[in-house]
Amino acid sequence: MFKKRTLRQKQELWAFSFLAIPLFFFVVVRFFPAFYSFNVSLRDWSMLSLEKPFVGLGNFRDLASDEVFWKALRNTFKYVFLGVPIQIVVGLAIALMLHNIRRFVPLFRTLYFVPYITSVVAVAWVWRFMYQPHIGLFNRVLLDLGFEQIQFLRNPNTALYSILAMVIWHGLGFQIVLFLAGLEMIPEMYYEAARIDGANGRQIFFRITLPLLNPTIVFVVIMSSIRFLQIFSEVINMSNEGLGGPLNSTMSMVLHIYRTGFHKFQMGRASAMTVVLFLIVLVITFIQLKVVTRPYEY
Repeated sequence: MFKKRTLRQKQELWAFSFLAIPLFFFVVVRFFPAFYSFNVSLRDWSMLSLEKPFVGLGNFRDLASDEVFWKALRNTFKYVFLGVPIQIVVGLAIALMLHNIRRFVPLFRTLYFVPYITSVVAVAWVWRFMYQPHIGLFNRVLLDLGFEQIQFLRNPNTALYSILAMVIWHGLGFQIVLFLAGLEMIPEMYYEAARIDGANGRQIFFRITLPLLNPTIVFVVIMSSIRFLQIFSEVINMSNEGLGGPLNSTMSMVLHIYRTGFHKFQMGRASAMTVVLFLIVLVITFIQLKVVTRPYEY
């Protein structure tokens, strides 16, 4: 005889049944290709050849002599180590200001969040137009102020930072929303008690706000780092001819992977770079969890 299921068991059965569909999709679309890339990275896998001979770590050894790979790696670290701190500091500063205002709050929050939900490609081309000589907004302002024009995207010394400025601006809305949610979770009684004890604004920020925002900061740091490590659309749409130029000065890891795999059809080497990028993301995330995370309590 079958044992009759309880209501709780029936609910769990239905819940797992509905979860099985997105879980299957996630495994097929995300997990399987990710693990399969490890297999591809160990083969001389060309899209123009039917044979895929096993070469072991040959693709990884070839990366050591790939100058563009090392250039892309250095550029990617520049995007991360410059973009993440700036974006977090600016995002937190704006969130603190928005948290303290009482009028037109929905309007200001919407204005800051709208750029984030706008297409990256559209935003990249608008900024690319603003960077143009003679007709671009930034150079027009420089000319009106009596300064010389700057070749923002055509100069190897300024191209990366010009793209980075757009990436930081575009992602601010997401950071602001997260910080606002974290600020609203901090009980007001702590601020009232601190003010009664005579604490000034600086002491309140560093002794109450910042420590209790730690869970939000950890999440923002990790997500922002992964975002900058995987930067692609902005570079391909704003760099010279979408090739990470000039002189590979804006080349990112993901763009180099894309060019190697789909322009040169060297999927083995592209997969090897993907594995390297995966390990970098894993190590950086682990370090951030250890370094940034602090114990907290309300």
